This record gives sequence, structure tokens and C-alpha cells, in this order.
Amino acid sequence: MRLAICPGSFDPITNGHLDVIQRAARLFDRVIVAVAASEPKGPLFTLPERLDLVRRAVGHLPNVEAESFAGLLVDYVRQRGAQAVVRGLRAVSDFEFEFQLALMNRKLCEQVETIFMMPRETYTFLSSRLVKEISAFGGDVSDFVPAPVLEALRRRWSTDSL
Repeated sequence: MRLAICPGSFDPITNGHLDVIQRAARLFDRVIVAVAASEPKGPLFTLPERLDLVRRAVGHLPNVEAESFAGLLVDYVRQRGAQAVVRGLRAVSDFEFEFQLALMNRKLCEQVETIFMMPRETYTFLSSRLVKEISAFGGDVSDFVPAPVLEALRRRWSTDSL
């Protein structure tokens, strides 16, 4: 069984993430969306909230599941017995950082292969950071995120303004 890991902080998951996950699901027998703890990044949503949002966003994909992890990605990949790590590339600016990560992961564990996938061109500008910023100022992000994320963002900002 071919297993791929799609790692990220997913704070929050966007339609661009989903596009890459759906493409990976067509190539692999099983895909695990691995939600990283990412506490040093100071995420908007807690790890349990992000994991729940990812699970709700990928629930319609029968061969995709979501788990959380902490520590080194290569350790998690080995523990799960995965054949590949799938990473999304939006623009050339992503490539340099992702390339460095892939090379470091390979240095730490030669068996870890990284596959880069580009999202649909309509999502190449999209990032979780932009979604959070736009939604914080009351902008409409409904075209950029799954419905559960949109609801969570609205709740988050409405409680912050009280």
C-alpha cells in the first residue's frame, strides 16, 4: 500500500491545501494529512481545533485521514511507514524553502522522498496567513476556505471583538 504524508500547520486549512491533498489522494492508496503542533509559530487555532477542521475538510475523501504530530517530520514518516512526503508549491518563492526542507529530510533519512505538487492556478496566491489577515479585518474569505473553516474564523473574530 502506497502511503503519503501531507504535513503542515494548517492554520487554517485552505482550498489550496485541499487541492493538493485531493491530487495526492489520486496518486496514493492512502494519504495522511499530518497537522504539526507548530506552537512556536503562535497559531490562531489550537492543535485540536486545526485537526478537527482538517478532518471535517477531508471527510469526503475515503482514502484520506488526519493526525497530529510533534517533533521531526522524518521520524513521523518512518513511524507511519510512508513512502513519500507531499508538499505544495505555489510560487518560485516557495521552492527555495521547500527544497531546503526536502534536502534536510533526505539527509536525516534517505528513505524519505518528497514530492512537490502545484495547486490549481486559482490558488497559487493563497496562504493561511493571508486568509487569517483578510478575515481578521472582516473580508470575505468564503472562496478560499472550506465551510467549516469559514465558520470557525467567523466565530474566532466575533469572540475576539467582545
